[in-house]
Amino acid sequence: VQLQASGGGLVQPGGSLRLSCAASGRTFSSNAMGWFRQTPGKEREFVAAINWNGRTTDYAGSARGRFTISRDNAKNTVYLQMTSLKPEDTAVYYCAASIYSYPSDPYKYWGQGTLVTVSS
Repeated sequence: VQLQASGGGLVQPGGSLRLSCAASGRTFSSNAMGWFRQTPGKEREFVAAINWNGRTTDYAGSARGRFTISRDNAKNTVYLQMTSLKPEDTAVYYCAASIYSYPSDPYKYWGQGTLVTVSS
């Protein structure tokens, strides 16, 4: 079972990025999926989550209004569209799969992370 996050990179403040998380080894169409991020010296923090069919989403306050989580179960892929990026969004972003259908701990399966750097 593998979650492969991609799409990170260097972007200027105010710019946009779309992260992808592709699952392999099993389907996660029945699982809620989430995005988390972590910066050096800080604990990993929740960013956004989506339920199994994409109709229910949840966002951290810092992400609400700027980030959009979505999923394509046919492609076994979850996305995080990030806009109006700020330097404080710089972090390694991880995707994860919950053991439940709706956003809830515990998130059992984790990807390897993709680095997002917001800087001019």
